[in-house]
Amino acid sequence: MADGGAVRRVGTGGAADFWGPGDRILWRYRENGGAGFHIARPVTVVRDDEELLAVWMAPGTECVKPVLADGTPLHEEPLHTRYTKPRTVQRGRWFGTGVLKLARPGEPWSVWLFWEPGWTFKNWYVNLEQPLARWGGGVDSEDHFLDICVYPDRSWDWRDEDEFAQAQQDGLMDATVARRVREAGRRAVERIRAWGSPFDEGWQHWRPDPSWAVPLLPEDWDRTPAHLST
Repeated sequence: MADGGAVRRVGTGGAADFWGPGDRILWRYRENGGAGFHIARPVTVVRDDEELLAVWMAPGTECVKPVLADGTPLHEEPLHTRYTKPRTVQRGRWFGTGVLKLARPGEPWSVWLFWEPGWTFKNWYVNLEQPLARWGGGVDSEDHFLDICVYPDRSWDWRDEDEFAQAQQDGLMDATVARRVREAGRRAVERIRAWGSPFDEGWQHWRPDPSWAVPLLPEDWDRTPAHLST
């Protein structure tokens, strides 16, 4: 591609402003309890329309992630101090297998698909979060800590309930928001039990276009959009 994998920006003047397959955008998360962004991942658009945004995060993608101020990875910090110690952000590569992310407009979660090496499907991951906000260079959200893992045999389990509880204790989420997150989780579980979209749509058999370049992380990955639309 002529732009060497750079993130593309499009207008957001109306509902018809969709990205096309192969376009590169940013998938970002705001820091919990803060105003800035602490996660940014360049991704390639697979599908974008009134019903679904599907994007591919390729292996080797340069991303931004939060770390403690001294560079310690968050998962190495004990939970009781993980959300209270000073933080910064760090650039790094996504070294795992690629991730396919699916999000329906207005839905308070996105569904991620993971594979083992060799394209053996591993699981779906329901990431509870604020509905995505669209802007010219991508989509923004805020993670809600609580997640659900869904397996090929249709079994499922809750994930990160300890982090969800700690975030409330540390003031990153008030009781009203926590209740909404729990309700969103219950709705997601209902979808899983009914084996509704996207679990019944065969996305585990999807494969990326081999001609797609790995998107580049722009220097202004943390820019504040002039206009947001949901």
